[in-house]
Amino acid sequence: MKVTPIAFDSLGVRSMATFVETQNINIIIDPSVRLAPLRYNLPPHPIEIQKMNETWQKIVEYAKVAQVVIITHYHYDHHNPEMPELFKDKILIIKNPQENINYNQKVRAQEFLSKISQFPKKLYYADKISFYFGKTTIKCSDAVFHGMTNYTGYVIELLIAESDTEKLIFTSDVCGLILPSQVRFIIENNPTIIIADGPTHRYSNESWAASVNNVTKIIANTDVKTFIIDHHLLRDFRYNEYFKQLKAHAAAKKINLVTAAEYLNEKNLLLEVKRKKLYELYPPTQNNVLLGKSDIK
Repeated sequence: MKVTPIAFDSLGVRSMATFVETQNINIIIDPSVRLAPLRYNLPPHPIEIQKMNETWQKIVEYAKVAQVVIITHYHYDHHNPEMPELFKDKILIIKNPQENINYNQKVRAQEFLSKISQFPKKLYYADKISFYFGKTTIKCSDAVFHGMTNYTGYVIELLIAESDTEKLIFTSDVCGLILPSQVRFIIENNPTIIIADGPTHRYSNESWAASVNNVTKIIANTDVKTFIIDHHLLRDFRYNEYFKQLKAHAAAKKINLVTAAEYLNEKNLLLEVKRKKLYELYPPTQNNVLLGKSDIK
């Protein structure tokens, strides 16, 4: 199994788009990308927009060679209703648009389905269902909270397995694995690689502590070898403090605990967090805004 994070917050955009290649099937998860409409009362900087456009093209290229597309929930950084051709002739597996869903996501789900309905080869609801492609299993969890309550809706977690020794868990937007219901699916399925959404900067210190405690529990009770934590967590400079609290536990079990960028041996860009600095260094009136020449540190 080969796992490729395509677009994550550590890579400069809001996304958890991931490509998984097994011996039987190519899978793309949550093929979309967005930017924060406002941060520090500032709209996206041209460097962020450039990065988003470049990243979207990568997502499109990976989607072309995927046979299966999975949508874990209906926030726009996880699904894109504006390019229905992306789903042409695909097996589309989606979060149930009617059950365990808040009003906002329910409306978005119906909009999405109305636009893409003629394109997929097959369409399945994901919640609590398993799918089999040769020796590859895709197992979908029951719906869990997007965060600590149902205020922002529900998501599904995923297990993709080729064997007992190659198993990926993708948590989607659990915002830190703070709740037992979000952790249970992971421990029960004993993955070797985890891609998890870390806690948002808006949470309290107590919530962050609960997240650290639950991730420590996962480290202690699974055979995970690579643990990628990203997304909401990487919208905050405090992400380093979070990782520091977990490093000793990961090191004791020889676990590679990293962001998506670090997993790819790339720099943590955190462009959203650096938006104010981007405006200071590269006023949008200038014509020399090129990501490759940025000296942002």
